[in-house]
Amino acid sequence: MNYYDESTAFLGHWGLFQQVVFFLLCASAIPNGSGVVSFVFVADIPRHHCRIPEVNLTTEWFNAIIPTQVVDGEEELSRCSRYRLDVVRNLSAQGYVPGRDVNLTDLEQESCVDGWIYSTDIYQSTIVSEFDLVCSDQWKQPFTSTLYFIGVLIGSFFSGQISDRFGRKPVFFATLVIQTTMTFFQVFSPSWTVYTILILFSGLGQISNYVAAFVLGTEILSGNVRLVFSTLGMSAAYVAGHLMLPLFAYFLRDWKSLLLAISLPCLVYIPLWWLIPESPRWLLSQGRVEEAEAIVRKAAHQNKLEAPQVVFKNYSVSQWFPIFFKKHHTVLDLFQNINITITSLILWLATAGAGYNGLSLNTSKLAADPYISCFISGAVELPAYVYTFLVFKYFSRRLPTSGALGMGGVALCLIQVIPKSLPQLAIALEMLGKFAFSVCFSMVYAYTAELYPTVLRTTATGTCSTFSRLGSALAPFLFHLSIYSKYLPYIVLGSLAVVSAIVIQFLPESFGRSLPETIEQMHKWERSLDSIHTNDN
Repeated sequence: MNYYDESTAFLGHWGLFQQVVFFLLCASAIPNGSGVVSFVFVADIPRHHCRIPEVNLTTEWFNAIIPTQVVDGEEELSRCSRYRLDVVRNLSAQGYVPGRDVNLTDLEQESCVDGWIYSTDIYQSTIVSEFDLVCSDQWKQPFTSTLYFIGVLIGSFFSGQISDRFGRKPVFFATLVIQTTMTFFQVFSPSWTVYTILILFSGLGQISNYVAAFVLGTEILSGNVRLVFSTLGMSAAYVAGHLMLPLFAYFLRDWKSLLLAISLPCLVYIPLWWLIPESPRWLLSQGRVEEAEAIVRKAAHQNKLEAPQVVFKNYSVSQWFPIFFKKHHTVLDLFQNINITITSLILWLATAGAGYNGLSLNTSKLAADPYISCFISGAVELPAYVYTFLVFKYFSRRLPTSGALGMGGVALCLIQVIPKSLPQLAIALEMLGKFAFSVCFSMVYAYTAELYPTVLRTTATGTCSTFSRLGSALAPFLFHLSIYSKYLPYIVLGSLAVVSAIVIQFLPESFGRSLPETIEQMHKWERSLDSIHTNDN
């Protein structure tokens, strides 16, 4: 047990103070789950074909002016071309009948110069139909979600360092406001360019408040409550947002209405500034002992306990937090020595190769009904997080994390050998992969928080999230490779996961240890683990 845990043990683990922190921070993850997966509906591509202006055409020519093509064994209208309107108009005026008097394959085609008609069978509108992100501009559709994850990547990289310098609470609330306002303003975007700028900042705010909330709860809570929070609480709340999204999308078929439904509830969080405290651990690391004691005393009052006269007895910055602890740490400290560097590189590879968000964004293609597909994709995550909680409570961290990644990778690689006559089996394997990557996604966040000291915890968690979002940013284009080979995206994701599963075996174990407060404590961990491994050999 470290200095902070010893000093605050009198608070207990599950009083009113801990309950308020636990549930409020978990609830903050619900909009994140809805926001990330909203691209499944907001950016989906409806069926479409060229718009035909009002001209004098016979019924036969009006029905025949759009060429047909075979896609995945089914015949459908061409999405990006039509027969030249002036030619068709002349043939119609002369009384020719298509298919009888004129061979349609001989006619010249042209692009959709008058725009497109979009099907409203599933959606009233999406950003694709709003900004015509089809045909020559089709690249903008996956690029939109890529820009969102680039924003997430930027937020992951910088928010951790800002949080370690200025505190968890200010960053949490500031980025929550950014996420809410940017999502709200997207509704009024006059163009795709404006929309993408707003989506970039929305992604930045989304991950920043998630990481800040995760670290804040990890540092305030203790014992089994901290374990439940880091492995099950935040993740379950995130999934709750995911599961609520298809319900909202089913009744709100317009992308603007859906974004309003996602963003506006976040406004209720702003007054909660007075209920969620700053991390006392972080305040101590900055030498702000009086503020830390005030929060602990308030917590004792909420739990109806009497705090000792001096909470942090014999406190000394030089003793409990070495002199380098007071300096401002940056991401460069993750390369301070070979052990921290290797740990960081392995965790970055594991998060970048998980493919969690890639499979989440691909759910609309699993079945005919995107609402059911999205719900199923979210539902498989709930047992994954329950499994993660049980594993983290009773078993080590390294082997289960590696095993989850390996299982997910093998499942995706096996999809290519499934006969086309068994599509349900292929979907089951993809959902098994989603289950495994959900386990890994939850484990790696909790594992990272346990490995790094307080001064680097948010920075390390943020950089792991950065590499996770780097993979997510590439995922839309990765799944676009399916036009060349249907199974190529799964082979790439599966192979990365298997490689990551192997290298995770080189991480130190954190099971049964208190959170390190300083970099020196992290060094002692690694030295003791090295000696154990040497003795075992």
